[in-house]
This record gives sequence, structure tokens and C-alpha cells, in this order.
Amino acid sequence: MGVLLFFEALFMTIATAVSWFYNDPDVGAFVTSSLITWLAGSLLLFLGAGAEERVSEREGYVIVAFVWILFSAFGLLPYYLSGYISSVTDAWFETMSGFTTTGATILEDIELLSHGALFWRSLTQWIGGMGIIVFCIALLPMFGLGGMQLYSAEMNGLSYEKLSPRISYTARHLYLTYILITGIEVVLLWLEGMDIFDAVCHSFSTIATGGFSTKNLSIAYYDSALIQYTIAFFMLISGLNFALIILLFRGKGMRLIKDEETHWYLGAVASVTLILTLGLIGDRFMELGTFGMKGQFWSLLEENFREGLFTTIATMTSTGYTVTDYMQWTPFLWCIVFFLMMTGASSGSTSGGIKWIRIIIFFKAGLAEFKRRVHPNAVVPIKINGNPVSQQAINNVMAFMVLYILTVVVSILVFCALGVNFDESIGAAFSAIGNIGPCLGQYGPAGTFASFPTLGKWIMTFVMLIGRLEIFTVILLFTRALWKK
Repeated sequence: MGVLLFFEALFMTIATAVSWFYNDPDVGAFVTSSLITWLAGSLLLFLGAGAEERVSEREGYVIVAFVWILFSAFGLLPYYLSGYISSVTDAWFETMSGFTTTGATILEDIELLSHGALFWRSLTQWIGGMGIIVFCIALLPMFGLGGMQLYSAEMNGLSYEKLSPRISYTARHLYLTYILITGIEVVLLWLEGMDIFDAVCHSFSTIATGGFSTKNLSIAYYDSALIQYTIAFFMLISGLNFALIILLFRGKGMRLIKDEETHWYLGAVASVTLILTLGLIGDRFMELGTFGMKGQFWSLLEENFREGLFTTIATMTSTGYTVTDYMQWTPFLWCIVFFLMMTGASSGSTSGGIKWIRIIIFFKAGLAEFKRRVHPNAVVPIKINGNPVSQQAINNVMAFMVLYILTVVVSILVFCALGVNFDESIGAAFSAIGNIGPCLGQYGPAGTFASFPTLGKWIMTFVMLIGRLEIFTVILLFTRALWKK
């Protein structure tokens, strides 16, 4: 844990340099935050001197769960010490939302923040996107931080791939790909008119599917179709399985092209975009009539297509960027957006949500059960990419679905008990566990969580953590079985 804090202090020092470069008034707050984090890491290293180096599966789960809490506890210091966020609760909420790539915010005027604070805000999402543990395993395998135990606890989705027998090699290549795609987006956004600072910050949030922006209007601030299409493309890429992207770079693109989960993911994006586009253009037709749309049909079609495409990808990948307030759409259309919050993108991506691989297995298991009802003696295997899915994997999906729904139901009940409206409680629950960010009502794209109840904010951050670590890693900590010898 001390070594991990050293990494956070290193990133905080980079944010300090950005603050100094732009001559921000909060340089002192960043310096103090970095020093406190360095000292805390040194203390933990001292306390852990001479301890057993072997990390079992149990320690792996503990480290992975607690490092997010530790990073958030120290990561809130720049916000709090600089005075941008005066409440510890709000600073904790903003920081946990960053590291879990949720993108929910309590800040009502983001543009009041300094360059250093905005950079740190986006950087927390970039660090959390691929995973804190994966990052450390990629760069410091010599510390023996548990290797496979930590990697499996961090990347505990149904489908993660080792690209090499050496786990540090796999983690390193995941992060090199992550850095490469981020760099490409930075260059493109800069060439398209963003200043270099905004290009870096938005690229960090895009590739991490986090959604923190440097502007109050999010991506709608940039009245540029090219910028919006570029960000939509990189959100789409970030929703793919990164292991398959690496294989694509190695000349094994057929693995990605033939991947069944990718087909479902891209097919869902295309289908929902079409529905939203038709719905939006239909609404405009009802508003303007035939005469009002004369001469501007194609421009309205492109604008509505762009809004539909961007909203679909941003929601499905749990990025949370906005180019329009979808709460102003007809209920049918924003209900579709709400249901997208549950899906997520591909396993092995930086997105939140259930993930399409689980949805596919859940759907196929249901169809298989119908076939068994008709033909009781038939053997009906469930296959993904032509390979049979083990019963253990099916049980994993079913257990995940039950825990996911149970967490959502309990969260909704708690939020309602705290005085939050029913529809907004539903939105907040799904937003937190799916790491989405904006939800419904006053907490939608045009609002913030500043007025959310204090206890509700703490509960939301806990649900964010559960969703980011895909439930099992956190829930296992509360089971007796994990702590038995």
C-alpha cells in the first residue's frame, strides 16, 4: 500500500507541475498534498518492513479494495486544501467519482477550478480507467505486489486475457496501448481546435470512460461536429476489449472482427443510435412542421444523428459526456437512455455497467432453458465464439446479476428514505453502480449532486466502488469464508 501511495504522490507531483506552469494560486496546496502522500507512503513502507512478501488471493482482494479507498482519501487533499471544495464529504465524493471513472460531480461551476485542479480531476479518471493495480504491476513487478492475485482481483470481470504467461508483461502492454490511444486522441483534438490543455484533460477522461470535462457545458461547449465525432469514436474504442485491441495491433485483427461480444456491442450502438435519431427528427418535425423543416432537413438530420450517436456511446460506455440535455427529450427517448445505463460495453474495457458478455450469456441461458422445457432430454450447450461456456461461468453471471439487482434495490430504498425522489433515486443507484455519472431529474446532464443528501453521497461512493470492482471483490470482504484459514 505504501508503494501504491508513492505512485499517487508521483501523479500528484505532475499535477503540481501543471499548476506551477500556469501560475495557479493553489500550487502550495498541491505541494502540501504531495508531501503528505509521500510521507504516508513512507510510513506504510516502514510499518511493512520485513513482512512476508507472498500475496495470497485473500490479500489480493483486500489490497485491491482498500487501495481505491486509500487513493481517494489522499486524492481529495488538493481539492480540500485549495478551498475549491470546502466539505470533506464533497471532496471525497468528487475524488472517488474520479478514480472509479463515474464522472458524477458536486461542482456547480467547474470553470472556477485552476488548471492544476482540472488536470488532477481528469488524471484521477485516467489512473482509475485501466486500474490502479494494473498500472503498478505494469511498472514495478520487482516489488512483487502479488502478480496474478492482484490482477485477477482487479480485472475480475468474466473475460480478461493474459497476453503472456508473465502477468507484468500483460499489464505493461495493456497500459502501453492505453497510453498510445490517449496520445492519438490528444493530437487529434488539438489539431481540431482544442487548446492542448483541454485536449489532454478530455483525452484522459474519454479513454478512461470517465466523463469529467473542463467546461460546465461538457462537450456541448465545443460547437464543433468534428470534435464531437472524434470523442464519440474514442469512447467507442474504449468500450472494446483492450486485449483484443492489442491483438489487432499485432496483426491478429480477426480475433476482434469475429468476437461475438463486439458484434453485440457495436450492433446495440447502431440500433439505439438509429432509434434515437428517428425519434429526435420526428420530434423536430412535429415542432416545426413540413414548412419549418424545408431547406434544413439534412442539417437537422445530421445534428440529430450526432446527438443520438454521442448520447448512445457516452451512456453505453459509462463515459457520461453530454452534448445535449436528454431530460428535455420525450419520455420514450430518455427512458431508452436510462436503460442503456445498465448495459455497459465490452468486458476488458474501461467502461462500467453489466457488460455485454454477461448479457449475452444471460440471454442464451434463458433461451437454453426454454429449449430444455420443450426437449427435456436434450443437451443444449451455451457457446460464445463457438466455444462452450462452463457451468461455473454461467453461475458467475447469475450470481452477479442477483447481487447487481440487490445492490440497486437497496440503494434505491436508502436514497428514498433520505428524501430523494423515487425516479431520481433509481437514476442515482444505476448511475453509481454503473459508473455512469449523470442520471435523471435534477441530477441529470444539466445538474450536479451538490444538493444530494450527505449520507447519500457516502453511500453513493461505496456503490461506485462496488460497481468499479464488479461487486465480488468488495462483497467478498464481508464474508466469513474469505477470512477462514
